[in-house]
Amino acid sequence: MSAPVTVVLLLPEVLGTYGDAGNAAVLATRLRWRGIEGRVLTVGWTEAVPSGGDVYVLGGGEDAAQVLACDRLRDSIGLRRALDRGAPTLAVCAGLQILGTAFTVADGTRVPGVGVLDLETRPGGGPRRIGDVVADPLVDGLSGPLEGFENHGGITELGPDAAPLARVREVGRGPGGAGNGTGDRLEGAVSDRGRGNVVGTYLHGPVLARNPALADLLLTRAVGELPPLEVPEGMPVSTALRLHARGEDLGVRTGVRRRAGA
Repeated sequence: MSAPVTVVLLLPEVLGTYGDAGNAAVLATRLRWRGIEGRVLTVGWTEAVPSGGDVYVLGGGEDAAQVLACDRLRDSIGLRRALDRGAPTLAVCAGLQILGTAFTVADGTRVPGVGVLDLETRPGGGPRRIGDVVADPLVDGLSGPLEGFENHGGITELGPDAAPLARVREVGRGPGGAGNGTGDRLEGAVSDRGRGNVVGTYLHGPVLARNPALADLLLTRAVGELPPLEVPEGMPVSTALRLHARGEDLGVRTGVRRRAGA
C-alpha cells in the first residue's frame, strides 16, 4: 500500500485569516474523491516542519502574527529542504509575503523573508485593498478565471525570477480588484519565472475552494496525472461541476463521476 499524500498545513494558529486553513482540507478532499489516500498534517507553533510533505500550505495573518511566523519559518530546516526539492506550495496573503525576499511592516521595519519567491512587499499607504477579485490566469495549466476576496494593505513588486499568477480584470468586465497593488493589475506570484511549484496569491475564499482547477494544478505537480474526480452521490449537478472545473458538462470530458454511498 502506498503512503498517503501528505498536505502540510503550516502554523494555522497565526496564519489562518479568513479560513485559509481550509485550503489544506480542499486538497485532501479532492484526493479522497479520486480514491487517493490523503491526510492533512498540521504543524503547530512548537513543532518542527517536516521536509517530506507532498504539498505545503500557508495562510494569511495580521502584521504581528506575520512577523512571528516569518521568524519561525525562515530558520526551518525542514521547510527549506522541502522548498529546495520543489515541493508544491500554496502561500496566501501573509504567506505570500513571508516566502518573498522581504516585507516592510507599518512601522518601517524591513523583515527578511524565506526568499523562495523573488518579490518584496512594502506598505501601500491609503486605504486597504478590500473586495472581490476576478483575475485571468497567466500560467500554464489554468484556463478559467480565478476568483476570491482580497484584504491587504501592501504593495508587492515582483523581481525577474517571479511571474504573476494572474491579471485582475478591468472593472468594466465585472469585479476587478487591486491584486498586488502595483497598478498593473498583476495578482500573485509563481516561482521560477512561472515554471516553479511555489504559488502565492492574495485571494482568500478559501482560494482552492473557489478555484478547484488551482487545487488540481498543485496536486498534479505533487502526484502526477490525477484520476477522474468522483463526487459524492446526491450532490447537485451545479455543485459537482464547480467542484471539478468551470463550465464543462458532467461526464468524460470533465473527469467528474458520481460515486454512490459517499
